Amino acid sequence: MLIAVLSGLLFSLLYIPFGKYLKGRLAVVAALLPIGLFAYFCSFIPAVSAGNAQVFQYPWIPSMGVNLDFRLDGLSLLFSLLITGIGSLIFLYASAYLKGHPYLGRFYAYLCLFMAAMLGVVLSDNVLLLFVFWELTSISSFFLIGFNNDDAASRKNSLMALAVTGGGGFLLMGGLVLMGHLSGTYSIREMFASNEFLKAHALYPLILALVFMGAFTKSAQFPFHFWLPGAMKAPTPVSAYLHSATMVKAGIYLLARLYPVLGGTDWWTYPLIVVGGITMLYSAFHSIFRTDLKGILAYSTISALGILVFLIGIGTTQALLAAAVFILVHALYKASLFLTTGVIDHETGTRDVTKLSGLRLVLMPLAVAGLLAGLSSAGLPYTFGFIGKDLIYEATLNTGGAMPVILTSLAVITNILLLYAGLLAGLKPFTGSLPSSFADIHLPHWLMWTPPVLLALLGIAFGAFPALADTALLNPAAAAMINESIDSPLKIWHGFNLVLLLSGTTLVLGAVLYLMRKPSAASVTWMARFDHISPKHIMGRTVQYAAKSAAVYTKTLHNGYLRVYLLCIILFAIGLLAFRLFTGGPVQWTINELGPVTSYELIVAGILIGAMYLTVTTPSRLAAIAAIGVIGYCICLLFVFYSAPDLAMTQFTIDTLTVVLFVLVLFKLPPFLNFANRSVRIRDGVVATCFGAIISLIAIQVLNEPTDKTVSQYYGDNAYLLAKGKNVVNVILVDFRGMDTMFEIVVLSIAAIGVYSLLKLRLRASDKD
Repeated sequence: MLIAVLSGLLFSLLYIPFGKYLKGRLAVVAALLPIGLFAYFCSFIPAVSAGNAQVFQYPWIPSMGVNLDFRLDGLSLLFSLLITGIGSLIFLYASAYLKGHPYLGRFYAYLCLFMAAMLGVVLSDNVLLLFVFWELTSISSFFLIGFNNDDAASRKNSLMALAVTGGGGFLLMGGLVLMGHLSGTYSIREMFASNEFLKAHALYPLILALVFMGAFTKSAQFPFHFWLPGAMKAPTPVSAYLHSATMVKAGIYLLARLYPVLGGTDWWTYPLIVVGGITMLYSAFHSIFRTDLKGILAYSTISALGILVFLIGIGTTQALLAAAVFILVHALYKASLFLTTGVIDHETGTRDVTKLSGLRLVLMPLAVAGLLAGLSSAGLPYTFGFIGKDLIYEATLNTGGAMPVILTSLAVITNILLLYAGLLAGLKPFTGSLPSSFADIHLPHWLMWTPPVLLALLGIAFGAFPALADTALLNPAAAAMINESIDSPLKIWHGFNLVLLLSGTTLVLGAVLYLMRKPSAASVTWMARFDHISPKHIMGRTVQYAAKSAAVYTKTLHNGYLRVYLLCIILFAIGLLAFRLFTGGPVQWTINELGPVTSYELIVAGILIGAMYLTVTTPSRLAAIAAIGVIGYCICLLFVFYSAPDLAMTQFTIDTLTVVLFVLVLFKLPPFLNFANRSVRIRDGVVATCFGAIISLIAIQVLNEPTDKTVSQYYGDNAYLLAKGKNVVNVILVDFRGMDTMFEIVVLSIAAIGVYSLLKLRLRASDKD
């Protein structure tokens, strides 16, 4: 299993140097990897459908409880087959669609990287490992969406997708770490035993919020949906792969996988129903006001993702089974429609549905694929979409209280709009008369029309014979969501009931809407009037405001002036110290036990004060440096007065080096152009006074604290016993506080190197002169 997951990473590395040899028919060879992986995962169907989940464990970081644990159950098997199965067709399709592209090898490298990342997400049984692959999907999708990097729009939209999904991933990491910390394990299957504990914990709402943000951003839920339509700038194979069966379903997978751990509560149910309901209705409504085929498919995809979140939020067995079925339904018809759209764009040069008609006369296989996929999207009887739609209605009707009417109404309205969008994308381009400008169009290479036809036929086959998928794939997938077995065979006919009536109503109203409403540029223009209140626009304005705020912040605090940096540091230190000083207990303002002040101490203090005044008032740099040296030497004398000769020697050395460095740098500086004005000097004086006052108060508090001599006693008693030294001070410096001494030596060494460098620069400059 580890090889299966990581093989995509290996092939991705190989395609970078050797991809240039994938020309012509050799490009088909790239599809061997996903085809082989698809066959490998198919071999697990008998065991998994019998309820035997396959677990694979490989040690990685045992000390942190992080291992390469993979688990193949019904849910992960369904997604693995979609990733590799549809991936195989995408690889084949791309070999013809991008034939002759100079960066075809790079494209396959990105595609393999993304496939490996998605397999890692759906197979990981460790939340930290899942997160690693989760972030890898964001990075690899960034490369795929921005594949046409010479196009500014592609670059912009790939960055938007990365920013939104990456930001959500950052929040998701917090939720997963909290789950692991509270449950005591990072294994998903072991978390099942801690589900009640997690749900009862005070941090449960926070965990849900973080997990939901990760899922909503990845699966394009309102209001984070805006990145997905922009991602349509990617080549069609990318759109078909990422936005039908893989990347956008990662958030759905996450919610389904964590349902046994976190689901089943009001905190889980209502946010998902609300967000999913808004997303599915809002996006379905938007899809009917688009004329670009990719735009129609993008918004209908967002709506379908909203339906899945909506169903997982309901959380009943019927709803989760409906979600499992709809995952497969949507993947089949949406991938087929995307690939069909790609061929139309490839052959006609346009995706504008108002300009497309009659293409059945020149692209008959694509017309069949579009018709079958569109009918499955519409939910016509004997299509897989019909079964999925019926299950959705059953799930909404069987919720408790007053919810059935509201939820079913939402589902019906959404499906009517999606039916219109599906017929618009799958049927409209092929009906009517063929424009004369399209008369010379010919059927492309068979690798471009075979994949969409196969996917559309599968949608019909599973609809006519649902037993092909229910026991083998869909029941085990739903069972994995609730962590218990399910035996609910899918049926085409359920008799005359309310569900059938709702399905019929959906078909009739959707067909009437399709016949009565014609797509037009005017509808797009009308919809554009509301762009200023759209989440995308609000997000853009927010980013602009953040950029302006960052510019102001940078100009004010990070403007390259050392004095500003020092001012910020000192102000922060004043605030922090003052807060701790005045909130930590009563402040002592006097000192009871101080020795008498001697005359020589007063003389040194007077010299020190005079040197300080000279430093801040003199216009001469050299005089200021000399005054700084005097200040340092006065402090050294005070250390000597109070019996600290070793400290005085260290301070003397430091001050001497400081003065030397200042003098050497002085000659490299330009002359003063202007001096600080009066207000700036007053400000600096106030800050310096406050800082000095705070330090003085702290010193007073220290002097009023009872003296604890246990440390001194320890050093005196153990200097000879432990370090074999009779000079206690030396033992402290070399042994007990050896690290301090070592870093002091490092500082002096750095200073010496700086002095040497400055001297060398001066010597070279004088030699040139």
